[in-house]
Parts: sequence; structure tokens; C-alpha cells
Amino acid sequence: MQKIQRFGGAMITPVLLFAFNGLMLALSIAFQNPDIVGSIANEGTFWNNIWSVIEQGGWVVFNHMEILFVLGLPIGLAKKAQARAALEAFVIYMTWNTFINAMMTTWNFGVDLTDAEGIGVKQIAGVVTLDTNIIGAILISAVAIWLHNHFFDTPLPEWLGIFSGSSFVVILGFFLALPLAYLTAVIWPPIQELIFQLQGVMATSGTLGVGIYVFLEKILIPTGLHHFIYQPFEFGPAVVEGGLVARWFEMLPEIASFEGPLRQIFPAGGFFFQNASKLFYPIGIGAAFIATAKPERRKQTLALIIPTALTAILTGITEPFEFTFLFLAPQLFLVHALLTATFAMTIYSLGVAGNIGGGLIGHISGFALPLINNHLDSLLIYYGAGLVFIFIYFAVFRFAILRFDIKTPGRELDGEAVRMYSKSDYKEKQRANPNQEKAIQFLRGLGGKENIKEVTNCVSRLRLIVKDESIVEDDQFFKAAGAHGVVRNGSGIQIVVGMEVPKVREFFDELL
Repeated sequence: MQKIQRFGGAMITPVLLFAFNGLMLALSIAFQNPDIVGSIANEGTFWNNIWSVIEQGGWVVFNHMEILFVLGLPIGLAKKAQARAALEAFVIYMTWNTFINAMMTTWNFGVDLTDAEGIGVKQIAGVVTLDTNIIGAILISAVAIWLHNHFFDTPLPEWLGIFSGSSFVVILGFFLALPLAYLTAVIWPPIQELIFQLQGVMATSGTLGVGIYVFLEKILIPTGLHHFIYQPFEFGPAVVEGGLVARWFEMLPEIASFEGPLRQIFPAGGFFFQNASKLFYPIGIGAAFIATAKPERRKQTLALIIPTALTAILTGITEPFEFTFLFLAPQLFLVHALLTATFAMTIYSLGVAGNIGGGLIGHISGFALPLINNHLDSLLIYYGAGLVFIFIYFAVFRFAILRFDIKTPGRELDGEAVRMYSKSDYKEKQRANPNQEKAIQFLRGLGGKENIKEVTNCVSRLRLIVKDESIVEDDQFFKAAGAHGVVRNGSGIQIVVGMEVPKVREFFDELL
């Protein structure tokens, strides 16, 4: 389980790159629409040409998605020399694709590679090959990482020293890529046909299918396995070829001009809805925390909840909320997953579909702004349902907190997590980088570097495997050091840091 979690966390590295490019794509497509910005956006105008150029730049990460996964996985999974591992993975991946091209143009495997735009075929870095999407990228990158971790430090005779290190890994990858390419040419076309059939099933699974998908994605967040749920849908071929995100932006001009229900023109859009409630439930849950706080701690609770809620609403980073009640009352997390799925099913059944976005910034640029002219009804349905669910969240969480006396923020025991600081402490804190200080304190709480076996991170959590979990400090130590909380599973420790986790991880690695 720890290895699977580590693998899932590593896949977030390339995914983080899609947010900005998605934002630029949405804006550039919207600003080329005369219905939104007027006649300055007519074809051939300077305004239209500028945004057309910007749009092409926005497509870069989506058109080279496979390469991003090939390069991104070694950063999280290679045990040493991650930069060299990324280079090795790229070379082995492109060698594998080139072998596929050479084999399929030499012998007949039932697929025509002469049409680079054909179904099941894709051009990757200039090589026309089978379109294995991120599945092939992840598998070949995993092979390269395994070779790197096992053979990068293999000593060779001095006269063969030029072939050591990365060269040796690539040599091994070269010979391994040959049979893997043949195997891919034989088995991938029927697998691809099966994927096409499954896409049809998922696309027509209706409201219930959307609800099950959203529930599974949400309920698996604590395990880190949710990456394996949404990534095949958003960036892989689970429901449409090339992934939902790329397809949404490809069709956005057509969707914006369509006058019927969004669900009619883009039925697969319900599989974006794992993030649909993020604009609303931080308000409901935050209000419940504030309403149930002790009177003498209400101001402190307000000071904690308001910026956290605003961050969640603007950016879609809601894990501080989710992990707070996950730590304190896991049954509330189950309720949260059910409510999130119910919200998704509600708006989908009412005809809403599409890339709503995980936060207000992405929502406005990628959904509301391009669609406001012809799909105002969908926006009003979405906002109206969101307001209703704010009150549902508030009522459910307030009842549970009071009924079961859950120690949510503002309801802690007297004197809990209180510490006095001296003037020297304050000066030292002013001099220190806050992320460096967190790394120092986290390492101290984990029992020192001698107790660390493995370390990686996902989008908001520092994930570790320790040698002896009994010497790890309690949760309050890590919260006092700046963590939002801690998830423990035997020797597997996850420290919820927030969006600063990559910087904390860098300092942590330096300390190790």
C-alpha cells in the first residue's frame, strides 16, 4: 500500500503543470470569441491573432502530456540523482516509441502508422507511434526508474567506466525496450479496442456512474489512491481518447456556441465533478466550525477559518478542511464523500456538465466566462444547488460536532497546543525560512534522519516511511510546527503541509 501511495503521489508532479496552461487556454479561447469581447475578436484582427498565438502556447503541456509523465515520475520515485533518472527515462521512452514505429512499418501488425492523425496513432516528439497515452508513459517510466534505482551505482571495470551511471541504465533500457516494443505492438491494439468499448460504457453510465466516480475519488483521498481514479479520466483514455481536460478545451468554442444543455453536447463532463462542490462546502463546513466554537475562542477560530476557506474557494485546495475532520471524526469524512457525490449527481441530473474547475479562478476562466452567453441557465443551476448544499453541509456538520462533542477548531481542551515563546525564539524565527523551519521540526518529530527510510510528497502532503514509528512525536508536535495534521498507517507517516510542501521537501532532503 505504501509503494502504491508513493507512486500515486509521484504522479501529481506533472499534473501540477496543467493548471496554469488550462487557465491560459480558457482565457485565450474566450477572448477569441466575438460574442464575449465584441468585434475586436473577429478573425484576422490583431487582437484575435495575439490570443491565437497564446492559445498555441497553452496547448504545449497537453500535446506533450506523455513526456511530462515520463519526466515527472522519476522526480518523485528515483531514490537518488532524480535529474539523471528523468533524462534516462526520456531516452528509454523515446527508444521504445522508435522501436514501435520501426517494427510496425516493417511488419504488419494491423495498424497503419502512416496517418499520424489516425485513430490509435500519435506523434510524440516527432515519432509516429501507437497512442498508448499516459498508460505507456507511466509503465515505461516505471521501468526506467526501476533500472535507475538498481543499476545506477553498479561499478564497472575501469576500462568500461564511460558506460557507468546513466549510460549503463540507458544501455539496459535500450535492450529492454526492444522486446517491450514488440509486445506493445502485439497486445496494445486489442487493449485499445477494449478501452474504446469501456469509454462508451462510461460515457453512457448516466447520473449513477458520475456519483460512484465522485464518491470513490473523494473517499480514497486519505489513502492517496485517488490519483488512480481521476487521472485516467482527466488525462487518460478512461472516458474519451486523450483525456477529458484536453477534449474540453478542444471543444470549448463549439460548446460555448451550442444552445442546448451542456450534458447533451458533452455528456462525459460529469466526470469532472469531483471538484464541483469546492466553491461551496468550505463555506458550510467553516461556518459550522465557527458556530460551534467556544465563545472565548471564536475570534481565534474566525482568524483560522476565514483565510483557509478563502484559499480553498479561490484555488480549490481544500485538504486542510478535509483532513481536520478526517483526523477528529473519520465518520464525517464518509458523510463528506456522500454529500460531494450527491451534489455532483444533482447538478448532472439537471443538465450541467463540463470542466467546472477546482477553484474560483479556474471556474471563472475555464467555465463561467466562456459559457455565460449561451449557458447562463447551467451557471444558475450550479450556483443555486451550491447555495442549498452550503446549508446542508452546515446543518449536518453542526449537528455532528455538537451531538458527538467533536473537538474541531475552537473546541479544543483548555491549554491544548499552547506554547510561550521567548524573545530569542522570536528573533530566531524571523531569521529562519519558515519552510526550512518546518522541515527541521518535522525531522526532529520523526526521530531524526536515522529514522527516515523513504520520503516523497504529493500536492499537499509530505509522505514518509520511518524505521521505528514508536519514536515519532504525537500529532500536536507536528501541528505546533506548522502542519495541518498527520495521517499514520504503521511505519507510513503523512504530514499535511499544504501547497508549500515541495519547498519543505527540498529543505527536508537537504537535512537528510
